[in-house]
Formats: sequence, C-alpha cells, structure tokens
Amino acid sequence: MIIQLTGMSGAGKTSLSIATKQMLQEKGIKVEVLDADDYRQNVFKELGYTKEDRNDNIRRLAFVANKFSQHGIVAIICAINPYDAIRNELLEKYSELYTVYIQCDLETLTQRDTKGLYQKAMLPDGHKDKIYNLTGVNDPFEVPQVCHLTIETNKETLHESTQRLAQFIESKKN
Repeated sequence: MIIQLTGMSGAGKTSLSIATKQMLQEKGIKVEVLDADDYRQNVFKELGYTKEDRNDNIRRLAFVANKFSQHGIVAIICAINPYDAIRNELLEKYSELYTVYIQCDLETLTQRDTKGLYQKAMLPDGHKDKIYNLTGVNDPFEVPQVCHLTIETNKETLHESTQRLAQFIESKKN
C-alpha cells in the first residue's frame, strides 16, 4: 500500500508520518516514510521547484514507494505534492495508492512557519530574501479532487490525526 500525503508546507505531513509509522510498527505493521525533503537533499539533488521538477520528484518517490509496497511495507510519501494531475496519474498507475489531504489554514501555517518560508514569501517584491515559489502563497496548490481521507491539522491534535491515519491504513490493509 502507498499513501500519498498532500498539503502545504508546515501542515504537519512529516510529524504525522513519523507518528503514524511508530503507532503502526507497535502493532507489527511495517511502514517506511519517504520524506520529499530528505530525498531532495540526498538523492534528487538536481531537482528544482518548477512544476516539471515537482512532478518528477513525485513520480520518483512513488516509484520507490511501490518497491517498498511490493515487499509488504506500507509506504507513506510525505510531500507537498501540489498538483492534482500528478496525484491522479499515480492513482491510475498504482492500484493500492490512497490520497490523504493534510489540510491546514494559511493563518495557522503562517503562525507555525517552522522554516520561515511564509515570512519570506510575504516579503515585498524585489526583497533579497523573498521566496517566489511557495506553494499556496505565490505558487499554486490544488486541493485534491480525489481524496480518500482529509485530516485537518489545525483542528485536531497530532495524536488524534495519527490515530485517524493509522486507522485508515489498517482498514485498507484488511
């Protein structure tokens, strides 16, 4: 099984993935988290943030996730994954793939802003530190049209979100 998380930066995808992995492993379910940031830094260093590069990143992560899945390991792709077309492409290509939307409002994301990205994206044009391609601010984020589960991380605790995702995965494994 492959779970493709989608949501804006700071929505809680990584925290949720790690907590879900721990919860499921305690129940004897093997899980691997494929964090897009890790893969970009260590394996896919040549990829930028154009639409084409973002889509290529997702295709590569799905390919690796599928290899884990073929060995009975639940693979969780933890990536912003902002475009509906690529999410749907993966749904068509991999039979046991589910889309989980990690929803969080912009106000909460701006308050969290653990990486300082929202602050930089909201700087005036021409500012030397301005980020021009932050998903959901000055680059598109398309809400998934096909979604198997929505988790609103601004409305529930990490523990509640983890329980919901873990229960969803367990229900699909049976």
